[in-house]
Amino acid sequence: MKQVSILSSAVAAALFSQSTMAAVITGQVLDKNQQPISNAEIHVHGKSQSVVTNKQGQFKIDVDNKGQLHISKNNFIDKRIAINGEDQNFVVTLTPTSVETVVVYASALHKNSLEMISPVNVLAGDELKDKAKPTLGETLKGLPGVNASYFGPVSSSPIIRGLDGPRVKITQNGLDSSDASRIGPDHATSNDSLAAEQIEVLRGPATLLYGSGAIGGVVNVVDNRIPTDNIDTLTGAAHYTHDTVSNTNTYAAKLETGNDGFNFHFDGTKRKGHDYDTPNFELPEEHEEHEEHEGEEHEEHETANSVENTFIDSQTVNFGTSYVGEHLTLGVSYGRIETDYGIPAHEHHHHAEHGEGEHHDEHEGEEEHEESVFAQLEQDRWQGYMSYALHDNWIENISLRVGYTDYKHAEIEDGAVGTVFTNKTTEARATVEHKLGLWHGMAGYHYTESDYDADGEEAFTPASVTKTNALFVLEERQFGDVTVELGARLEDYQIDSAVSMAEHHHDHEEEEEHHEEEAEIINYSEDFTNLSLSAGAIWQYQEGQSVALSVSRSERAPLSAELLSNGIHIATGTYELGLGYHIEDGEIHFEPEDIKQETATNFDLSFRRFIGDFGYTVNFFYNDIENYYYQQNTGLVFDEEHGLESAADADAMAVYQFTSKDAKLYGIEFDVHYQVTPSALVKVFGDSTTAKLKDDEGYLPRIPANKLGSELQYTVSDWKFSLTGTHYFEQSDVTAYETKTDGYTLFDASANYQLDLGPVDTQLYINVDNLTDELGFVHSSFIKEKAPLPGRNFSLGIRGYF
Repeated sequence: MKQVSILSSAVAAALFSQSTMAAVITGQVLDKNQQPISNAEIHVHGKSQSVVTNKQGQFKIDVDNKGQLHISKNNFIDKRIAINGEDQNFVVTLTPTSVETVVVYASALHKNSLEMISPVNVLAGDELKDKAKPTLGETLKGLPGVNASYFGPVSSSPIIRGLDGPRVKITQNGLDSSDASRIGPDHATSNDSLAAEQIEVLRGPATLLYGSGAIGGVVNVVDNRIPTDNIDTLTGAAHYTHDTVSNTNTYAAKLETGNDGFNFHFDGTKRKGHDYDTPNFELPEEHEEHEEHEGEEHEEHETANSVENTFIDSQTVNFGTSYVGEHLTLGVSYGRIETDYGIPAHEHHHHAEHGEGEHHDEHEGEEEHEESVFAQLEQDRWQGYMSYALHDNWIENISLRVGYTDYKHAEIEDGAVGTVFTNKTTEARATVEHKLGLWHGMAGYHYTESDYDADGEEAFTPASVTKTNALFVLEERQFGDVTVELGARLEDYQIDSAVSMAEHHHDHEEEEEHHEEEAEIINYSEDFTNLSLSAGAIWQYQEGQSVALSVSRSERAPLSAELLSNGIHIATGTYELGLGYHIEDGEIHFEPEDIKQETATNFDLSFRRFIGDFGYTVNFFYNDIENYYYQQNTGLVFDEEHGLESAADADAMAVYQFTSKDAKLYGIEFDVHYQVTPSALVKVFGDSTTAKLKDDEGYLPRIPANKLGSELQYTVSDWKFSLTGTHYFEQSDVTAYETKTDGYTLFDASANYQLDLGPVDTQLYINVDNLTDELGFVHSSFIKEKAPLPGRNFSLGIRGYF
């Protein structure tokens, strides 16, 4: 017992003893013209609190140990200087950058966007507010290498380098968004861009912290619902926008205040809009009864100038509070989302009137009309955060993030609840930031449990419980101008489900006769061990110029939808089968044997220049994927009367089955800018992705078209103008049963006026999207022919900050 007591005391002393050393670091931050820089942020590495410089560029910060001082300011290159734990005074000169620098919270190692080894995009500030749309996909799709799945503007998820769904991890403050957006493209993400402080898009080693399956990348939505810095005064913001293309009104507000270390946050949004307008387009022919008028010839296709059933009615509210002390930070938050939105290309005919929740166009004088299907999304989300800064010689910080999400997605058909999807997720992430010799890094444990269920006509994926337990580590070390980063993640992935062995009988007597057989249930359980590794380096070969190389290998086990799907997916108009099924003689058998993990080996090479008037970021990537999971058209069709058949009829659905084959994806993404004058900035950006199966087996389906764009920004007095043109090329690299998509060009313009209203910082703005009213179809969309992009849209708005 005595030895145990001594050991416990030693551990406690190492972890929680605080040095009696107290020192004051003072200094001044200047630019290259020796002018003071105000509001530059200074913090000690591993310390929660920070200070900012005053109008004279001066600062003062207390320290209790030796370490590293980090000085950062937007549009300047960060500086890091060593401190010895004694009173010191510094004069720091910052070098301006040609691009905005932003701290990337998901990097875990306090890096800004210019220091990252892995390619990263960050939307923040006014740029984020100008581009914020109802969905993440539409908000981010203009970034190089990023596109959108586009199931109408109300359900659109990010696609990164041709990868989407489970290969793109969507997180909020580092925890999974825990919605059902990966079950089907008609399921909207539960993240709201308006409430975000910034949105980060990462690839490479940092993805190991958030899930070994995120081989496409991580989209992290950062908000301040749990304040991690002390708030000393009452601050707030209000926002209103009206969109003409869908007659949508959007309201948003935020309030923050604090006193003596206690902080409070509130934000809320309200968005209500109708079906969106498009340029005139031809509707695809429906192979149904169109021969009512036998004497008439079909010389013209039916056309439309709007996409029906694309309304949205959404409200979100978030509350958060925290205590931020010298060493300890504690916080908790609660968020609620309620959204009704239409699901286009998903209708039924009926004779009844709309019930509660009507959001659709009325057709007076028509006895029979289409009843549109819409979704009701509800989510309750709790998050907790704890951080303790030790300032020890080897342990710098211990933190814990926990979250619980209760998600529900109900599809309303004919005024009644048709299918209900639920997902209850518990997540915890514990990390220890440390220094081991010359290495600085983070080690941690990550736990998730997801309880998914679906009940109703469209419940094509059975209920399942998925658990993961993971250990991860990310380490970095500097060798002169070169920073090396190594990462690893070991993950135990377990999936449990009750799989029905019911067969599809089509004679009612036969169905009754085999009722007991149809009720047979198999309890399916499988364990996978996923190992992921990464290595990378960045060389700052000149001030403001760098080259980075990263290599990663990651393993991913299939999600329940990829493994166990078996049923009609009405939204996509297909019959879906998972990896665990086998088709033989027109019958479906559950044989989940020899399911191999998807293994991706990814190479990234990046060149960056971010100093002076001319700058660029150019990324080359190559992704070699073994056992790539994707949906393949089997050539069979399914209908309720005959089951699986090889010949199509009017009402049959194509049968798509998840399969796994080796694939490769490669391409380039770039962003080049030139400051022509102090008032004028020109950008050129674009991306190209090629995605194909190996052994000349063809291209992968629904890969986004290449894009090339240019933007001109001009500032004069209190006005800021921008004009952007983006050309989406024709996509002719298609699979069997897939059609090519024509190219199109979109022009967007904006004007922003800064008002001087005393303590309230006010901006009036007008954005014009699709200035030329161009007709464009998104190749990556499941319903591209039925849902083209919106037509010309004027967004009129006002923002105020205090």
